[in-house]
Amino acid sequence: MQTDELTAVRVLEGPRVRLVPLGPEHFDSVWEGLHDAESMRLTGTRTRFTEAAVAAHLARIGAADDRADWAILDRSTGDYLGEIVLNELDEDSASMNTRIALAPGFPGRGYGTEAMTVMLDHAFAEIGLHRVGLDVYAFNPRALRSYEKAGFVVEGRQRDTLLWEGEWTDSILMSVLATDPRPTFR
Repeated sequence: MQTDELTAVRVLEGPRVRLVPLGPEHFDSVWEGLHDAESMRLTGTRTRFTEAAVAAHLARIGAADDRADWAILDRSTGDYLGEIVLNELDEDSASMNTRIALAPGFPGRGYGTEAMTVMLDHAFAEIGLHRVGLDVYAFNPRALRSYEKAGFVVEGRQRDTLLWEGEWTDSILMSVLATDPRPTFR
């Protein structure tokens, strides 16, 4: 594994998206997403963040040696589309978790699938991971379809993992292996 790829996060390119290291310059866009009710629901986020906490997080993630965080930008306009993260490094098993959050107004346009595919290409070819996993709430079928398009396979279901506004929902466990067939955007 090339864990130096986690401390020297490089720019990744797809046909429509550009993944750049997430940092303090993305504060305004990240902050806006943290105040979007639908984004918070889709990610199951209840935490109310302070500006100082978000700024500190964005300032420190670039030096982390166990994760890689990217801002997803529109290649043609430079607009911030969201963020994608590899985290929870298990070096012994060459495995990491991923998560993605698109900015309000951008889900459903294929940007997430492309960003995920570009990031997975990097995770397997450059970092040398064997497995990337995630979980998605059952009330988000659009994300489930996007992950499947990127090559993720459903592994199982955890029942009643999130209580949101009085209703329980399950989470779907998914992963993709370096040896699995996946689409390419190159």
